Amino acid sequence: MEDETPSIRDMLAVNLRAARAARGISLSELSRRSGIGKATLSQLESGGGNPTIETVFSLSRVLEVAISDLLDHRAGGALTVVRGADVEVLSGEGVDLRPLRRIETGDGVFEVYDQVVRGDAPQRSQGHVGIEHTVVQSGSLKVEVAGKTVEVGPGDYVAFDAREPHCYTASDGPVHSVLLLQYRADERLDGKPHPVLKG
Repeated sequence: MEDETPSIRDMLAVNLRAARAARGISLSELSRRSGIGKATLSQLESGGGNPTIETVFSLSRVLEVAISDLLDHRAGGALTVVRGADVEVLSGEGVDLRPLRRIETGDGVFEVYDQVVRGDAPQRSQGHVGIEHTVVQSGSLKVEVAGKTVEVGPGDYVAFDAREPHCYTASDGPVHSVLLLQYRADERLDGKPHPVLKG
């Protein structure tokens, strides 16, 4: 019998409280820094609400933790299988992400996502820690980073410093891709070390 997989809401509630406590930030201060309403944050910390990609990325940026520090719950083993149907989708304005795996090696953290850029709106990010690596499986993806734009298609790979503002746009219909976020375990936007959350 398999354990029931916690929902994104449940994991975000637990990890958000832990990250905020580890940094000694009040709910009011987190609200001020992130631009997310205090009532919304309170709801997220109690396992309610409907978190979006934008919300999670904003919290990651303000708390200066990896996205997976807010969303991950899986322990590794000799064989890890993640069924697509079992993974809750985290949606944003133009992207659907399914968090598949967090991998820790030495002082590095890697997060693997199944990513669909829907084509109905661009997905913009103000920037966050790490390096984004994307491999396009199908469709044509426009990637804008720091004023430069490239178009990548099936089999193509693009990587960039995710601290720069960036945007993904599906040029002509949905784009299916694999997104890998790479961090140093102690990485922050300002380059100073901070305590890493322990599970």
